Amino acid sequence: MIEVENLTRYYGTRRAINNISFQIEKGEVVGFLGPNGAGKSTTMNIISCILPASSGSAKINGFDTFEQSLEIRKIIGYLPETPPIYPDMTVADFLKFSAGIRGINSKKIPSAVERVIEKCSIKDVSHRIIGRLSKGYQQRVGLAQAMVHDPEILILDEPTVGLDPIQIIEIRKLIQELAAEHTIILSSHILPEITQICKRVIIINEGEIAAVDSLGGLTASLRKSERLSLTVRNSENNIEEGLNNLDQVISVSLGEENQFFIECELRSNLQDEIAKLALEKNWGIVELKPVPMTLEDIFLKLTLEEKEPAA
Repeated sequence: MIEVENLTRYYGTRRAINNISFQIEKGEVVGFLGPNGAGKSTTMNIISCILPASSGSAKINGFDTFEQSLEIRKIIGYLPETPPIYPDMTVADFLKFSAGIRGINSKKIPSAVERVIEKCSIKDVSHRIIGRLSKGYQQRVGLAQAMVHDPEILILDEPTVGLDPIQIIEIRKLIQELAAEHTIILSSHILPEITQICKRVIIINEGEIAAVDSLGGLTASLRKSERLSLTVRNSENNIEEGLNNLDQVISVSLGEENQFFIECELRSNLQDEIAKLALEKNWGIVELKPVPMTLEDIFLKLTLEEKEPAA
């Protein structure tokens, strides 16, 4: 559905993205991640036909974003980081206007507007001035304008930026509902949000693709060791020393009160051995569990650790 090949974009002499390539299939929900200035917004602006590429190509449903942008605009909805809203208009009037410029038949505009008002839960504010709404409602209105023409693809750039925790939960729930019917590209700095919503991630760093894979695939390819968390009742029995003496233990670090993190070799299966040692030494196990590699771990490893020079 979306094919990006060798895409490069310059701003003057500065290269924002360099020769990036990826594909997104119909029905996928993909997280698009990267540090500030990595090239995420540039890439999404090119896919959305807002910016031309300096070289390379981006195609959606076989249409080229440079040569066939009008065809692409019919099948995508784009919510940039700052919602494209008119603060002096009412919600309903703005959505009618958005539907009109999207080319929706005038007879179908009322039903299209009613549909997105219902889906984005903004019926209660549909006759209010947009500029007087909360940030959360303005974000919902921005999402509604991206959906008013019922596009196949939604491109959402930081849809929860600046929202309070309750508003973030509401927008996240809405995106999860939309994922059942749309192909979605979601950019966000809130990594748990990506974990909950997306099946696959694209990580971009310094204008280049750092990884394209599922979270499970990235974990399998990047994990060089395993991590266990041990919490005990009695912490005065040289626990750290005892754990370090076990074969296949790489390091032991302290966590919260009476908690120890144990870095060990892959597939070491040390849980039984640690439990046996704890019983012998009367540590009093409260909890012993594996610590999974998080998306934050993956993100930092790909965007920070790889930049560090070898010792």
